Amino acid sequence: MDRPTGYEPLYTLKPVAPGIWIVDGGWISFYGIPFPTRMTVIRLDDGGLWVHSPIADRQGLADAVAALGPIRHLVAPNWIHYAWLPEWQSRFPDAVTWGSPGVVERAASRKVLLRLDHELTDKAPAEWSGEIDQRLADSGFHREVIFLHRESRTLVLTDLIENFEAQKMPWWVRPFLKLGGVRDPDGGMPFDIAMSFRRKPGHLRSLVETMIGWDPERVIMAHGRWYPKNGTEELRRAFRKVLK
Repeated sequence: MDRPTGYEPLYTLKPVAPGIWIVDGGWISFYGIPFPTRMTVIRLDDGGLWVHSPIADRQGLADAVAALGPIRHLVAPNWIHYAWLPEWQSRFPDAVTWGSPGVVERAASRKVLLRLDHELTDKAPAEWSGEIDQRLADSGFHREVIFLHRESRTLVLTDLIENFEAQKMPWWVRPFLKLGGVRDPDGGMPFDIAMSFRRKPGHLRSLVETMIGWDPERVIMAHGRWYPKNGTEELRRAFRKVLK
């Protein structure tokens, strides 16, 4: 059984807006640091489901998602969010798998064989371009695709913002959250990712301006407390140093 994360119930669909759900999962270790996990599900206009950053299939999660509609798209949104994709690919072999640049190589370096049908780019594919906008953030080190569900004005990020609530994290991690720029209520881009964009400040600023221009009402992230309201204001706060 998973240790509590503070985002219970885990492996349970939670409505966000019409046609959008999140699912909070258990912990995953990244270089020895524990991270709570989260995936996002969007129902497209044709009834098919778009599954962002799939988490572990526990407690009947995959069956619950499939009950919402046919799972058409599995999305690995950045180079390090791939751990459970093979499990979901096996469960739903007809789903098309999309991944960010670098994710296959990263998985292979961890001896995980990851199959992609398509690599994500800076432009939304025809399969969802009328409903979901996207941009590719590429620092040369960190590669992540960001998404906006137009109708609900929901921005879906992965690691470009992390917002850990200290009281929900193991005690030994808490002192490092503020240093890393990822402590709620002032979560933002993790220090290592931010440093990787130092050679591409114009690209990062353009990306942030695009997100703000989308004017999202809510912002979903993979780790920590997400923002169910005032999304644009949270973006301005989180990226204030970029916008100087």
